[in-house]
Amino acid sequence: MEISSKSMEDAIRFIFFSFLLIPANTQLESNQKGYISAVISTKGLDFAKDLLIEKAVSSIIPLQLSDIEKSAKIPVVGKVRMGLSDIVIYSVDFPFSSVATGDSGIVLVASGATANLNMKWKYSYKTWIVTISDQGTATVEVLGMVVWLKAAVINEEGTLKLFLLDYECHVKDISINVDGGASWLYQGIIDAFRGKIMSEVEDAIIKKIKEGMIKLDSLLQSLPNQLQVNSVVALNVTFMDDPLLTNSSVELEINGLFNGADEISVSNYYSKRARNFLSCNGLAKMVEISLHEKVFQSAASVYFHADHMHWALNKIPESLTNTAGWRYIIPQLYEQYPNDDMKLLVTVTSPPVIRIADHDVDTTIYADLTFEVLDSSEVVSIACISLVISTSYSAEIHRNNLTASIKLTNFTSSLAWSNIGNLNMHLLQAAMSTVLENFFMPDLNLHLRNGFPLPLPHGFTLQNAEIVQLDSKVMVRSDLSYTEDMISQPGINLLATA
Repeated sequence: MEISSKSMEDAIRFIFFSFLLIPANTQLESNQKGYISAVISTKGLDFAKDLLIEKAVSSIIPLQLSDIEKSAKIPVVGKVRMGLSDIVIYSVDFPFSSVATGDSGIVLVASGATANLNMKWKYSYKTWIVTISDQGTATVEVLGMVVWLKAAVINEEGTLKLFLLDYECHVKDISINVDGGASWLYQGIIDAFRGKIMSEVEDAIIKKIKEGMIKLDSLLQSLPNQLQVNSVVALNVTFMDDPLLTNSSVELEINGLFNGADEISVSNYYSKRARNFLSCNGLAKMVEISLHEKVFQSAASVYFHADHMHWALNKIPESLTNTAGWRYIIPQLYEQYPNDDMKLLVTVTSPPVIRIADHDVDTTIYADLTFEVLDSSEVVSIACISLVISTSYSAEIHRNNLTASIKLTNFTSSLAWSNIGNLNMHLLQAAMSTVLENFFMPDLNLHLRNGFPLPLPHGFTLQNAEIVQLDSKVMVRSDLSYTEDMISQPGINLLATA
């Protein structure tokens, strides 16, 4: 089936992620595990199968068949040379289809199909005196066509390779309607061309299946091993291990960890762990995507090492951007720098610690809050408060992005250093609570609002998604819709420098 459009390529990406991930040996295990898993349920497999058939049919129509010529002996008339040309299949309909997985591959069956053809006919024969000829048009209805194929995809060093294991196209019968011509012509065409037309249709469909599989294999080989999210971070989408097949679902894993745009290493996140497959029993959604907490930890590590976790607090009231606003909390600040403008700078001092517990996502942020004063056009660092900030996340889905809103749950503060003497930490603790709650948290939420882009093929959108936090994972359970003109969503932008 020839893949000639971008929409078909988008569909195939999901289809192969969904149900053509059939290993040559499903018992193999590797030491490295994926941290993003996807389970495609029976509902998802049916969706993928229907989409594949729809896109395959649209990509091959109209389908031109070879011209046919044949000589036949017609009673009374004698030997007649007949030919069919411009034979075109202009419509195909598959009312019944099914998909089944097995140990050696997947079988896709489309049955009860009908197809409609247009063609031109001509004939000629000689009498004792002259040559008689005629021409016209005809239509053909193909009845009871069955198409099936068996395919397998294996994982070769993180890349997928497609094999077409077996295939068949069988036409049960055809109906021919001849427009014009002599009275003997209809039966003559039936007798001469019935079997040939049926075999031409079968051969043409099989040829397109082979061509399509070659193109699909090339497409799979071209899938990237990493997806560039933005200028800072890329997602490793290398396929890991072999897909797990059951009679009701397919599960696959990708590496799922983030790397820096400059190849910052996060190899410390690779650790051996027991493979813990998701359960798809009774899953009412098409797909379940599971993200291990190490996925989020790797993103935090990349952003931290790329120096993207420091910024000035914005949208704070003018009273806190002048030393006069701190005169009762830090008296010596105002005494030494009266009515000077100032900034509050946040610097995260180590990668945030992210833990996913049952029904909750907790993060611990270690940060320094530095007071800077603009004194006579010179920026002076005055003091630094060390903070240990505990937060909780509420996960949400916005289109194809896993987003979050963050909420302060607790914090502790201590004086890291001061150039203006000792500070009253009791007063500062109350002030820090106001700063964190009203300015630091909104700033974080502003950076987090684009969220985490889930690894879905272009054109597919999550529908009626549900989020579950359980056993060190965030799980997104969702149906899918497909839109050819879908606009790409913004990438991840967790903690950009202000």
